[in-house]
Amino acid sequence: MGADTPYEASDAVILGIPMDYTVSFRPGTRLGALSIRNVSVGIEEYSVYLDRDLGDYAYCDLGDLALPFGNVVKSLDLIEMASRQILEDGKFPIFLGGEHLVTYPLIKPFVEKYPDLRVVHFDAHADLRTDYYGENNSHATVMRKVAEMLGPKRVYQFGIRSGIREEFLYARENTYLILEEVLEPLKAVLEELKGKPVYVTLDIDVVDPAFAPGTGTQEAGGCTSREIIKAIHVLQDLNVVGFDLVEVSPATDSSERTALLAAKLVREAILSFVGPKKE
Repeated sequence: MGADTPYEASDAVILGIPMDYTVSFRPGTRLGALSIRNVSVGIEEYSVYLDRDLGDYAYCDLGDLALPFGNVVKSLDLIEMASRQILEDGKFPIFLGGEHLVTYPLIKPFVEKYPDLRVVHFDAHADLRTDYYGENNSHATVMRKVAEMLGPKRVYQFGIRSGIREEFLYARENTYLILEEVLEPLKAVLEELKGKPVYVTLDIDVVDPAFAPGTGTQEAGGCTSREIIKAIHVLQDLNVVGFDLVEVSPATDSSERTALLAAKLVREAILSFVGPKKE
């Protein structure tokens, strides 16, 4: 989608994070960013919802980050370095996963820059485990790591409908967790989020697999495509400082409708969170 502004002149940048080394069910999310790019040619640059057009915005696509395949620790370091550079350069980042573990290193520089940071998390899974079969670097532990880094009640979780008992016990004291629902509970917390820097992380499996089957760990009972699009729009009045969309897996997306939804969400995120070009 027209991401052809030079990096130096861009207000927003798209960066793919092709890592899926810790997935617990079906692999393939390392190709998620590529699949979103491939289908984006079928998405209009104009948003009928917002009456805004991507042609009026300065953004670029940096392609995928080069990662050492299979080396989790080194990859996390490189992801953090890339996130920090984009943040230091004053660009609004749109990160495309990849598995959800990538969110942890992506957020770390934001915590340093914004001590009052809040995280809005859309997902089917709580991702609050301390470890997954003895491994603490996992897409199933990512929000536990983020919550511990931020401190109590700074992570707002929506659409959650899967996890082990211990995760939900932890959430009672440490996160703001909403079961199943997305849009109305999100609206209810907007006032307390206003004025604070907000990072948004969206796992595509928050959407029901009827609408988004192209993900590694499908979970029935999710929201609709329309609802998650509206959720992005609801956030536009907040101070959103970063956004990632993760867990798109083309291996289970034969119709490409998951990638198409993701591409549309990227468009709406740019138009909602980034200002138009300066005249």
